[in-house]
Amino acid sequence: MIPLMKNAFLKEIETREALADFIRLSNKFSMDLKCREFEQSFAKFQGRQHAVLVNSGASANLLLLQALKNLGRLHDGDKVGFSAVTWSTNTMPIMQLGLQPVPVDCEPTTLNSMSHNLIEALKMDDLKAFFITNALGFTGDLAEIRRICDNKGIILLEDNCESLGTELPEGRAGNFGLASTFSFFVAHHMSTIEGGMICTDDDDLAEMLTISRANGWDRNLSAVQQQKWRSKFDIKGQFEAKYAFYELGFNLRPTEITGFLGLYQLQFLAENISLRQENYIHIEEFIKKNSHFITLDRSHISLLSSFAMPILCKTPELRDYYLGQFSGAGIEIRPVIAGNMVKQPFFKKYVSREYSLPGADLIHDCGFYCGNYPELTQSDLETISSCLIS
Repeated sequence: MIPLMKNAFLKEIETREALADFIRLSNKFSMDLKCREFEQSFAKFQGRQHAVLVNSGASANLLLLQALKNLGRLHDGDKVGFSAVTWSTNTMPIMQLGLQPVPVDCEPTTLNSMSHNLIEALKMDDLKAFFITNALGFTGDLAEIRRICDNKGIILLEDNCESLGTELPEGRAGNFGLASTFSFFVAHHMSTIEGGMICTDDDDLAEMLTISRANGWDRNLSAVQQQKWRSKFDIKGQFEAKYAFYELGFNLRPTEITGFLGLYQLQFLAENISLRQENYIHIEEFIKKNSHFITLDRSHISLLSSFAMPILCKTPELRDYYLGQFSGAGIEIRPVIAGNMVKQPFFKKYVSREYSLPGADLIHDCGFYCGNYPELTQSDLETISSCLIS
């Protein structure tokens, strides 16, 4: 069988050995110096001023929206656009935090919301924010989307959990919006088992993320930041400050194991991205030769950090046929993320408004993917490619 992911970690054996040594020698496992070191290293890799580590990518999305509400940049009832083809934890926090979710259609040839999709959505709704998903290593035309958002005063956020390392000529995915989120779940580009990150260049947002990540208190702020908050609320001394809570928050703290694994895995990330792109380009040649498939457009992408091998058939009937081909060959497959989100049971329960999303529908009805990772062998690639021949 060719699973979605063969190993829990990049360089599996040496990572496990290093983790075992860390656990034996460490005297503290709650969030501490390793987490901070990973934050600093990841911010440097991503090219951002700040990185705030949390316990999952889902938590990163939730925390980011809560922090923006705490800062008064988002308010109850504000309309927040989201890519219609996405994962549940991109959409659910919008609803959970009292904001109005507005799906933005996606272009099948890129799997992502494009600037023209955003323009169409804005004809119907005034969006306060747009939480875009960079899907499966691909992206939309992010520079143009950023320009539109800047001109209209829309807060642009990027769920970059599936596109860590992807680059456009104008910059790296995850660096086009006010902030971006990342996931380090086992099946993602790099694994800390569970874990997530938020990156931003906004000092006030980074400070609020740090407060709201840990119950709403100030323990993880700098001394200068702590003094600012304590003075604002007339907190007299260290004793009172121990249990002073300044803003709405959660306990989304990671552990030192998360920080250690993140640091260790980060050293292999560039090689991992390169191999994923090579694998995808190899499989793409077989997709191009088969008229049953829609070839994805990556002409606007300079480095494709492929999360998986997406296959987009021209009809649902063709998808059924190729699902049988892949399953029969022992290749594990999945829908394209969660498909068109408005078709999900939870969305139908809480949102009564109907939307026309033809691009998302096509992806939902005609798409699927299999895994892509450095451990794929030549034999694995040959098995996958053989299933793409009509």
